[in-house]
This record gives sequence, C-alpha cells and structure tokens, in this order.
Amino acid sequence: MIQRRPTHLLFDFFGTLVDYSPSRTEQGYQLSHALLYEFGGQLGYERFLEAWSATSAQFDQHSALDDREFSMADVTTAFLHAALPREPTPGQVDAFVKTYLAEWSAPVRHPAGIDVLLEGLSSEFRLAVVSNTHSPTMVPEHLTAMGVLDSMDAVVLSVDVGRRKPHADIYQAALHQLAVSAQDVWFIGDSYEADYVGPRRMGMEALLIDPQGKASVPLHHRLNTVFDLPHRLSLTLPDLLSRDTQLPPTT
Repeated sequence: MIQRRPTHLLFDFFGTLVDYSPSRTEQGYQLSHALLYEFGGQLGYERFLEAWSATSAQFDQHSALDDREFSMADVTTAFLHAALPREPTPGQVDAFVKTYLAEWSAPVRHPAGIDVLLEGLSSEFRLAVVSNTHSPTMVPEHLTAMGVLDSMDAVVLSVDVGRRKPHADIYQAALHQLAVSAQDVWFIGDSYEADYVGPRRMGMEALLIDPQGKASVPLHHRLNTVFDLPHRLSLTLPDLLSRDTQLPPTT
C-alpha cells in the first residue's frame, strides 16, 4: 500500500482525463484533404491518408530513438513539401495544422463528472497535466472546454519541453514548474512506460489505469479508471471524500 501523503497529483491527459483514438486516419479528414487540394495537391483521399500516415510514422521512428518531440508544424511542413508542387508557405502550414487538429480532436470525449473530480481534488492537492502532444494548444483548449484549466497549477507538454514521456526531462520540467520534490508526487496515467515506469524512475509514486490488468504492476498501483482515484487516496487520506462531491460510479 502507498503510505506517503502526496501534495501534488500529476495526470496524463489522453486516455486518462479524456477518451480518444490515437489513429491518424479513422477520425475522417475530408476538410484537411480539401485544403490540400486548395493548395495544389493532387492526392486522392485514400492516398492522402496513406502519405500523411507514412510521414508521421517517419517522425515517430526518429522520436523513438531519443524521445525527442516534434511539432505538428514539423510534420505538416514535411508532408506538404512532398505533396505540393511548390514549397508550402507558413500560412499554408498553419492552416493545415489548424484544420487537421480540429478534425483529429473532434471525437475526443470528456467523461461525465471529470470536472467535478478534478475540482474536488484541487481543493486538497495541487494538480498538473503532463502530456505527450505535438500541439502546444490542444490540451489547454480541452482543459478550458472541460472547465478545469483553472484547477491546474501547470500544464507541461512534450512539444514545449522538447522531449516526450518517458524521458526524464519532461518530468523534471513538471517538478521544476511546481517547485516540488518527486517524493511528494503521485503520477496517474494509462501508459505503462510513460506514466508508470518513467515517473517511478524519477522517484514519484505512480498509479496505472489498467482495468484489464495487462501490465505487471502491483494491484495497489492499478486503477480501473481515473474516477477510482479518490477512493485510492482515501486509503491514506480518510477525509478526502468527506465533502459533498458527487462522482459517477466506477465500473
């Protein structure tokens, strides 16, 4: 059982605080494809998806070597350079990034009660989000839409730090921004390497959202959902749930 009382809770974002699909094709990108045609590209829709996926995969392969993060502008510039008859302008890159992110982000869902959960936790702890993302704006925009941005003491993004989880730099950036020691932090997320192994390597406690028990972690380090967190905290903080906060039932 985790005994030390945390002062700070750090959350992964995608898959932890929101439901999403990591696919770069299934969401539907008709507007992005139409914009490509407007810029002079001639790829059909399916070929467009294939080319975009291939370009993104190349960037992912490079990032896998040292956890160096790339931005949406980086991958879009490379993609448009190959797909257009002439060098893309900065305005075209910006327009494509904005359109693509809007389509990718449209199916992202904010679970019912997530705002109540985070607001309740923020009255007892300092909270932060630490997320791998290629966009400096998407996560803050979602947090704003969820009504919880003001509950966060920091939003630490891989695209800003330059390294993605599980690289030590992104956790260190979060600890530095919050002016906290790792031993006073619990990290909550759904990715074994990024949200469990990485934080624990830095000296944090970590809880893994792993409802099917796929990862080899102790039972008391596993959550079925982020909504189990107050109960887990009540193991060391009996007064946490004494307030009138109403959370949706866990399954």
